[in-house]
Amino acid sequence: MIDPALARAIRLVAFDVDGVMTDGGAYLGDVDGRRIELKRYDIQDGLGIALLRRAGIRVAIVTGRVSESVRFRAQELGVEDVAQDPDGYKIVGFTRMLATHGIEPRECAFVGDDFPDLPVLRIVGLPVAVANAVSEIRHECRVHLDNEGGRGAVREFCERLLKARGAWDETWRGYVAERSDAAGSR
Repeated sequence: MIDPALARAIRLVAFDVDGVMTDGGAYLGDVDGRRIELKRYDIQDGLGIALLRRAGIRVAIVTGRVSESVRFRAQELGVEDVAQDPDGYKIVGFTRMLATHGIEPRECAFVGDDFPDLPVLRIVGLPVAVANAVSEIRHECRVHLDNEGGRGAVREFCERLLKARGAWDETWRGYVAERSDAAGSR
């Protein structure tokens, strides 16, 4: 359960990628001598992110790896704040985002699963662990999700946060109504 007052104070939600937005696996290969990396993203998780944005909550992606698939997914979801650090130093990119937008760490939620997430989880107002998070991460978090990364954890958190804010019904109904009106006007 998320405290409603805390939920309403959250202005930015940041997600780790590997193990949170994905199941942690990566397909590596090469095409014509060019390295490629593929990741599997959950479509319902993406809709959860769209609903957060619709409710006026800024969304960010903070990852300790650099991947074109992350850039593509962020672009697809309309997520402008993306920090990719090749050495797993997430705190610098995260705090830079906050400074850019004038947001305090206590006004943020972060969803993580493993040790590189710990510096960020320790400073945010709402630290969240996916079901597959290592025990040390779960110990540091206020919210423990039932779903694993890449398997609905992001969507679960989006729903929980919006419900705690009292914005869930209005947000999803507005999303559906917008698409219903667009279908009739085509």
